[in-house]
Amino acid sequence: MKTTTSTRPWSAQDIRDSAEWRTIKESCALLRSMQIKDGSIPDASGYHAATTAVTALVQAVSALAPHVPHDSAYLEALTADCTAWADGGFALPDFYDSLTAFHPEATRMDGTVHVVVFPMYTQNGSTNRFVEAVLCETIWPDFVSNLESGSYGNPMFIPLRFIDFTAGYDTNSAVLFPESVAVTPRVPASAPEGTAPALPAFTWGAIFADREAARFRKVVKHAIDITHLELPANAKRLLENQKLTEETFVMWDLIHDRTHMRGDLPFDPFMIKQRMPFYLYGLEELRCDLTAFREAVTLVRNPQTDEKTRTHAELVQFAVVFDRIFRFPLTGGRVRNYDSVAGQLLFAWMHQHHVLHWRDTKLTIDWEAMPDTVVELSDRINDLYWASIDRPKIVHWIAAHELISDVLAPHPASRFLAKALPLEGTPGDITDQVMDDEFPLSMFYEALAKKLGPTIEQTAGITGTSGI
Repeated sequence: MKTTTSTRPWSAQDIRDSAEWRTIKESCALLRSMQIKDGSIPDASGYHAATTAVTALVQAVSALAPHVPHDSAYLEALTADCTAWADGGFALPDFYDSLTAFHPEATRMDGTVHVVVFPMYTQNGSTNRFVEAVLCETIWPDFVSNLESGSYGNPMFIPLRFIDFTAGYDTNSAVLFPESVAVTPRVPASAPEGTAPALPAFTWGAIFADREAARFRKVVKHAIDITHLELPANAKRLLENQKLTEETFVMWDLIHDRTHMRGDLPFDPFMIKQRMPFYLYGLEELRCDLTAFREAVTLVRNPQTDEKTRTHAELVQFAVVFDRIFRFPLTGGRVRNYDSVAGQLLFAWMHQHHVLHWRDTKLTIDWEAMPDTVVELSDRINDLYWASIDRPKIVHWIAAHELISDVLAPHPASRFLAKALPLEGTPGDITDQVMDDEFPLSMFYEALAKKLGPTIEQTAGITGTSGI
């Protein structure tokens, strides 16, 4: 077991094997057992044990701090926030100071280690604002750095690899977002009088590319076996090489993430929270994925593209298609599952354009025709967005439903299909008419789910070191 007496800088694996990291995890587990959903600990009988856990946590973080000097300001603020939470009687946790001090975007170099502790929920994982700990490292290959510093700037994007984590990440969660951390809005010290309290400005967003790549490899391997799809040699490499697949996902995510705020946007997709039909979120996610696909096609066909980037650009195309047509349609339930709609839409589009065939219980894809056919769907979605800049909100919603319905069959009871919408009502009234499963699974996917569904469920908690 590692101790802090060593003078050699520790690797992520050294930290994972240390007594200090084990203390951090054990302290988090104890605190989690006493917290309620909002992150507080209301039972005073547990305060002594909770205080002891916080003290041990703070000491362990302080001991590890010299091994992650780039995060020294954050770790110092973290110990102060932990201590203040305990001194305040374990009320609602407020880790505003430590969150504003954490800047992984400032050290975006391959292999940079981070020890992250926050009270937070985990997207697609835990809905409770419990204390979680994550040990991780940055994935930042040179070719991605070159792309980001050139045409695909995305200064907030942080791709990570799990080294270890607490229970909230032993789930399907593959992101670390500052929005998930427990903070109380406040007025900045230098703000003029009368300024309203606000959350801190968020300067980063992280995604665990190793988990994305590992679950992709596990699910797609099984899907290939089920459907008897014959892959090109390069596509096979994705299923065999975890590091290669991680780097491919980092490239995909780099372009996808920046696309949310680029293009002909009829609305601000995520920054302005609004209630609207769930299938619109599916179109937005697919628009961003297909933009990554489109850019990958451009890079492959550009004679000036270096070979490493060209190789990954080709792999991005395979990754987008396989993840979207195999994993996304069958992941999660059937209640407002917008990612499922997007995956089904891509499959049906390729099938109806005679690029994908399901015949004699065997799946085949016309690999040569695939790039341009998928880009055509990207064009359709982009045209919808462009046209809807001049449309009222409800007209845009109906047009989006029609785009999907041209390819996917809506539920027979759909009010959109029957043209029985309360058009004189409010946007909320229209949203209320959308069925929870507005676009049900096709018979192909219903059959595929019976065989592939259990494999998808087994990917909870998977990492790049999991056996696949």
